[in-house]
Amino acid sequence: MTRIALRALLRAAPVLFVTAAVTFLLGAFAKQEPADLLLGEAATPEAVAELNHELGRDRPLVVQFGTWIWDALHGDLGESWFTGIPITTTIADRLPVSLSIAGAALAIAVIIGGGAGLLAAIRRGSWIDTTVTVVASTLATLPPFVVSILLILLFGVAIPILPTGGYTPFTQDPAGWLACIILPAIALSLEAAADIARQLRTALVHTYDANFIRGALLRGLSPARVLFRHALPHAAGPALSVIGIQVPRLVGGAIIAEQIFSLPGLGLMAYNGATQGDMPVVLGSVMVIVVVVLISTFVIDLLLTVLNPHERTAARAAVRTTPPTAARAAVGTTASAGSRTKRTTA
Repeated sequence: MTRIALRALLRAAPVLFVTAAVTFLLGAFAKQEPADLLLGEAATPEAVAELNHELGRDRPLVVQFGTWIWDALHGDLGESWFTGIPITTTIADRLPVSLSIAGAALAIAVIIGGGAGLLAAIRRGSWIDTTVTVVASTLATLPPFVVSILLILLFGVAIPILPTGGYTPFTQDPAGWLACIILPAIALSLEAAADIARQLRTALVHTYDANFIRGALLRGLSPARVLFRHALPHAAGPALSVIGIQVPRLVGGAIIAEQIFSLPGLGLMAYNGATQGDMPVVLGSVMVIVVVVLISTFVIDLLLTVLNPHERTAARAAVRTTPPTAARAAVGTTASAGSRTKRTTA
């Protein structure tokens, strides 16, 4: 656990720094001039220069970036140049929307993809296996924005039973919250569900051919016990790896879903900030999105370590007082001595 945390921290620090630097440089060299948009018709050269001085844009880029990094390390992401609202306040309002969409999409993908993969592996070679494979391959080719439009036409026009825009907080109305996020969550989840189903099915089929699974079946263990106690923990690694890959896609796909379904999430915030040239908004939202992705990656790595028996054995061996090599040498020496004693006696 400690080793994984240290490895994740060492990996996160350069990722966050490079992301912040690249985002800052892209905004600094963009052709947008926020002062012109803020001043409007009163954007005289003198007024633009004065406003840029107030915003700190007339300082060297290294100074601007260093100041932002220092403030960010102390929890201050600055204020929006256009609204004057602190970025942390805006993120606190919008982050639950994006997390609701991505979290619901991930849950749907795990439930549907995991169930389909299990069913296809158990009934491999049957029509169920073929159907799951064909459907998963088809869903994997559908872009989320196409699925979003189809869902809007189906449940917003043909059968108008679900809202196609807006957001209701969970604390205000749980049922309304679920109704608002279910369509974008489904649109984002289908590709991830297809990948999870295919990976889990393939891993389970290979695992069922292993000798320890055949031995468990020969010992009379029930098929359910063999599946959930022995086969699934060994076969879940590839599916978890797919989930780790899909989390950034879900977070990124939430930007498109928020625009299509008019959801006030973090992705829409970053998009609006980028189009306006509001650099504090862009930097703050991008960094929070990257932090969410890094946290999810850490959780996936932790789960993979828990499920991987080799990692668990290595972790237990690392805390023993006797080194593993010395222990094996002692066992080998004892066995050799025992063999010599038997030969002498004989």
